[in-house]
Amino acid sequence: MSTATAYAKSLQSQPPRRISILGATGSIGRSTLDLIGRDPARYHVVALTGNRNAELLAAQAIAHNAELAVLADPSRYNELKAALAGTSIEAAAGDDALMEAVAHPVEWTMAAIVGSAGLRPTLEAVRQGTTVALANKECLVSAGDIFMQAVAKSGTQLLPVDSEHSAGFQAIDPKVSISIEKITLTASGGPFRTWTLEQMKDASPEDALKHPNWSMGQKLTIDSATLMNKGLELIEAYHLFPVEPEQLDVVIHPQSIVHCLVEYSDGSVIAQMSSPDMRTPIAYSLAWPERMWAPTERLDLAKIGSLTFESPDYERFPALRIAREALESDNGATTVLNAANEIAVDAFLGRRLGLLSICVLVAETMEAAVRAGLSKPKSLDEVLELDKRSRMLARSLLTELV
Repeated sequence: MSTATAYAKSLQSQPPRRISILGATGSIGRSTLDLIGRDPARYHVVALTGNRNAELLAAQAIAHNAELAVLADPSRYNELKAALAGTSIEAAAGDDALMEAVAHPVEWTMAAIVGSAGLRPTLEAVRQGTTVALANKECLVSAGDIFMQAVAKSGTQLLPVDSEHSAGFQAIDPKVSISIEKITLTASGGPFRTWTLEQMKDASPEDALKHPNWSMGQKLTIDSATLMNKGLELIEAYHLFPVEPEQLDVVIHPQSIVHCLVEYSDGSVIAQMSSPDMRTPIAYSLAWPERMWAPTERLDLAKIGSLTFESPDYERFPALRIAREALESDNGATTVLNAANEIAVDAFLGRRLGLLSICVLVAETMEAAVRAGLSKPKSLDEVLELDKRSRMLARSLLTELV
């Protein structure tokens, strides 16, 4: 009997799990639906949400028999409604509709709305007190303390979906978490791992989007090229795991096979390994606390031959240093960091800013925010206001760099 068949039989007696996917049309949402579609009897899709791709969202809702499909962009409502005509699927659009969709009773929510737009709906999903698979970085980078306080208050089971944090979650034994000495996140090094500073000065968006191992959206791929993604992940790890900033580290691992290493006080290091495929951490979150079959490439270590590791170069990739400084400042700087980085990446993709100037703009925005009297946000509204002001500040500074 195959592993997939054995898994399916073990679940036959269980009722379908009610789930919703926030950000269904993005890469994480599509991968989640790919897994669900391979075991449709196991899941009942309640709500799917997307930004403005009405055609794709409607197709997904129909294919997975969803109850509700919601677009964030209200201008695409008529297109969505027309695409769902003749079905029993409810169509809706706009911020209020999105929040109402989150409130529908489910057992599991994938929170994969990209950017600060995902803050309110993800926080609302947490308040439902069930299980939230977290794929939105901003919740922890921009509003980490506020978000984790809500998790604790609601009793929500939070399952990280980033491959590194999922790996850390799997490698940490809660019974002995006090014995953790260090958590090390791995980074592929991106497309510029072997480039010199001189070469990186002339790097184009096309160069930066050629990630050697992972298939991701444009924003995340550019962050991987600058290693800002790893800086953001350090901030996330601080909020997710029982460690202090100085217990977090990063190592370059070009093969992207080992995703996180957890070192304990007796010298033991527990590492999680898998092929670089986001369906592995998504599957882990879907089936937790069990395991499910996933159609991912199995590791053949003899074929791989060797796994290599190297220290990051902070001169060529200053994003790691900038992110760590923001984390250690504990004054709202991580919110500014995230907002400024989004503006900088957008400018780079639009060819208005060079690759190396991404971190320059982020650092200058953070410095200007501190001079203006930066203070730590105490509520989600304050986070969103600081995010808005930081974006405005970054845009004004951008004009001086181009």
